[in-house]
Amino acid sequence: MNTLTTLAENKVCAPRRNWKRLQVLSLLFAAAVLTGPSPAAASDAGVKLDPAPINPTDVASLQSGARTFANYCLNCHSASLMRWNRLMELGLSESQIKDNLMFASDKVGELMTVSMIRKEAKQAFGAVPPDLSVTARARGADWLYSYLRAFYRDPARPSGWNNAVFENVGMPNPLWQLQGERVRVEQAPKGGADKKDGHGPAHPSYKYELVKPGSLSPVQYDETVRDLVNFLVYVAEPAAPSRKLIGTLVLLFLLALLPLVWLLKREFWKDVH
Repeated sequence: MNTLTTLAENKVCAPRRNWKRLQVLSLLFAAAVLTGPSPAAASDAGVKLDPAPINPTDVASLQSGARTFANYCLNCHSASLMRWNRLMELGLSESQIKDNLMFASDKVGELMTVSMIRKEAKQAFGAVPPDLSVTARARGADWLYSYLRAFYRDPARPSGWNNAVFENVGMPNPLWQLQGERVRVEQAPKGGADKKDGHGPAHPSYKYELVKPGSLSPVQYDETVRDLVNFLVYVAEPAAPSRKLIGTLVLLFLLALLPLVWLLKREFWKDVH
């Protein structure tokens, strides 16, 4: 008789234990979704990346980035997963897009493609310039922001340019007229302890000397790169702001629903002994 009673109690308690486990797992999953993975802190060459001061809700910055992308990037790089008319979400009219941004397309409903032939591009650069539709998601905003600010003159390279973030890259500096021409004059040792925290490998740091100024000051150039990176992040996922808002609202709804479900569960099980 005692054995049967014990088995009955175990059967009753088992759903309660499973319910508690489900509650704990739900909270852990929500925390993991909210925190997310941390971005990489170093580049391909081991250089410490600068944080990109972007703001996906800054419409003026996104419009400026779209202009820079159309004028300096779209000559070689396409964004074939993005349509021109999607830029109307940034407050641009159809006529503004056609008159100021579109050079190789006729209709705003077309994709952001380039007219460069892939074979000719490979002959000129050694590799076909990659499509930039999802580069911001693949590399991260910090990588792009640091990369576009790390070009320097290198006579040993076929293009005459090199990059501290992506060493021996085949791409020349597309924004050199804005930034100017720099040379690298000093490089910190790659080994040793990190000066900032006293442990771990040190990231190489570089010092540059401006030999030919560009049309923008260093501060203005950094702002231009920031706007361009902000736009590339938008291109990689135009629906990201609304997706994140909906996800946050759903999680808040589930958290608000949790105590009601717990009270309902307690009401159902109050007469079970």
